Amino acid sequence: MKKSIFSILLLVGGFVLKGQNYSERMSASIMHTHADSITVKVGKPAGWDYEQGLVLKALEKMYQRTGDAKYFNYIKKNIDSFVDEQGNIRTYHFNEFNSDNITTGRMLLYLYQELGDVRYKKAAGKLRAQIVAQPRDADGGFWHKQRYPNQMWLDGLYMLEPFYAEYGTIAGEDNWADIVKQFELMYKGSIDTKTGLLIHAYDQARVQPWADKKTGHSPNFWGRSMGWYEMALVDVLDYMPANHPSRAILIKQLQDLSAALLKIQDPASGLWYQVPNFPGRKGNYLEASASNMFIYAFAKGSRKGYLPASYLVAAQKAYAGALKNFITTDAAGYIHLEKTVSVGGLGGTPYRDGSYEYYLSEPLRQDDLKGVGPFILASLEIEVAKELNVGKGKKVVLDYFFNHETKNGQRFHYTWEDRKDSGFHLWGIQFEQLGASLDTLGVSPTRENLKNASVYIIVDPDSPKETAKPNYMNAKAADEIEAWVKSGGNLILLANDTTNCEITQFNILARRFGIEFVAPNLNFVQGRNWEQGTVLIEPENIVFDPIKKVYIKEITTLKLSGPAKSIASLQGYPVMAVSQVGKGKVFALGDPWLYNEYTNNRRTPLEYENFLAAKKLAAFMLK
Repeated sequence: MKKSIFSILLLVGGFVLKGQNYSERMSASIMHTHADSITVKVGKPAGWDYEQGLVLKALEKMYQRTGDAKYFNYIKKNIDSFVDEQGNIRTYHFNEFNSDNITTGRMLLYLYQELGDVRYKKAAGKLRAQIVAQPRDADGGFWHKQRYPNQMWLDGLYMLEPFYAEYGTIAGEDNWADIVKQFELMYKGSIDTKTGLLIHAYDQARVQPWADKKTGHSPNFWGRSMGWYEMALVDVLDYMPANHPSRAILIKQLQDLSAALLKIQDPASGLWYQVPNFPGRKGNYLEASASNMFIYAFAKGSRKGYLPASYLVAAQKAYAGALKNFITTDAAGYIHLEKTVSVGGLGGTPYRDGSYEYYLSEPLRQDDLKGVGPFILASLEIEVAKELNVGKGKKVVLDYFFNHETKNGQRFHYTWEDRKDSGFHLWGIQFEQLGASLDTLGVSPTRENLKNASVYIIVDPDSPKETAKPNYMNAKAADEIEAWVKSGGNLILLANDTTNCEITQFNILARRFGIEFVAPNLNFVQGRNWEQGTVLIEPENIVFDPIKKVYIKEITTLKLSGPAKSIASLQGYPVMAVSQVGKGKVFALGDPWLYNEYTNNRRTPLEYENFLAAKKLAAFMLK
């Protein structure tokens, strides 16, 4: 079995060797336990369930981190077992109006964006229709479920709002006023002004036996419910436009709730209790799912700039406590998560009164998915944090001027946003996981509009065949870019084969750095004869070491002079070059290469290390 890209050890004969990242070890364990499909309820067939969606979301992040297509294939296999050609979802019941049923819809949106298969869009549309019809209380807040009238639970914000936000982003709907309203109602309805913590749920009608007649509050705080809410905030913010006027409302909620949670973090272990405001009280215990959720939200919130860096320190302390207190290893080497409470609710039959004693009465489970999913997410954030200094404070700008192809009225080819084969979505995530921010430039480059950029990427400038009115490179733009490089900018030039790229004008810029894109074109590949696209990387390569082999097809070769040095060649022709000019540097290759089709590993054999090469190039240009 090929070594996983970010592991230092292997799965050998089913035995997971110590030293592997815990995100990978837990993913391996859960995929081993649920080899065919994710089963939530013991002894019952797999059904459409929020726990399934939570774990699959974690595995999506694993795929983005490692480039290992086994995660993507596992996600697709699980979702495909529920969705038919008409977009019907097996075991899903619309008329339950259960917000829990919305969560796994995030994976429908994921697969639709990755593959463009309309059955995923149709299925997601059925969940969107549920949101339209979801019962609301008198203030406009979503009922948690049909059978829980006028009740808003903290859990429900995670179950519904991230899907609602992402669906709106994809479909071009402006749902933000309603989404923010749900958070505002939930926060106002459950806040405890003395502690800053949020009560598990509230009854807007004040009629439930468990509800305080004055406030509607349930009797107690519950760790995992606040964990759901924290995760809802950091995930919804992923989709909210950076300039949205209500963005500050959600960030303030995250900051205030996180500050309240920080005050009750156990000083010894760094973890949180099942009933978090009663540490050390008889029967109370450190609980895994809530702790993992807080670790994830603290670390991600810090990475995104919503929370101060001190929250990452708190998350790292908690993570060390989680490994010590919650992780066990079996005889085969698989790790397991202990001490996750199975459930926590209110009302129902048998009746749940929300008392302290109730929350301590629910059983604990090993590898409960509500703990496993957040553990993987938390592990990834802690692992990513180790590399953030590479690009901290730096901006990576992708050209949208010289390349501005469209398809069906939409931008097409080599964009950050495009998650299909034709986009740079995965590469963008790698830059972000190195601490950099992403931006685009849709006008002609100047020293002024590049002044905040550390890396500028120009890919496959348009020819008349691709765009009716191409924007050609010219001497003025080349002067501006050259001056920017000399002052410390880092430039990536990715051309294409001579039949699919405007080369002549592009060379006006490339020649400034001793580089020229020329014939012949090499590495023509017939069908799936992958070996015809092989490019071997010599040992101690200044960019790609220790990578040995990558896949690139139909490459325009380079002619080099002056400061430009070849770092990879084919048949005696240079195909990759680096040029040090002034304080900056230039990387050049005659192919777009690192777009999703050649980094997502869904078709190309894993012996080609394109995904890791993309990360290596990103790190080289950022350093």
